[in-house]
Amino acid sequence: MAAVPEPTAALLPAEANGVELMAKFFRALGDPARLRLLEFLLNSEHSVTECVAHVGLSQGRVSTHLACLADCGYVQVRRQGRFAYYSVTDPRVADLVLQARSLAADNAAALAACMRITSGA
Repeated sequence: MAAVPEPTAALLPAEANGVELMAKFFRALGDPARLRLLEFLLNSEHSVTECVAHVGLSQGRVSTHLACLADCGYVQVRRQGRFAYYSVTDPRVADLVLQARSLAADNAAALAACMRITSGA
């Protein structure tokens, strides 16, 4: 394994509660359904009905996941009458998910064997 270079700047925020805020940032991405929704919403806006069909969960569960992603700033909602349409707010989300995918692939065996963090359903 390659040596990790020392960072030239602090990786974690120095502000009070900054590290907790970053942990919350990652927890919001820590659900398989939310990751699938983010991927689905990256390139175009979709209705809740389309999101339900894509992830195969109930409308209530999908709405809860979308609300979490919206509350955390990952997606935005546009209302048109009684319908809600969601889209990703920041294209850097794609970069973040791709980076995580690469890291997870490089550490697949260790992640699969990890018993301290359970898989979400």
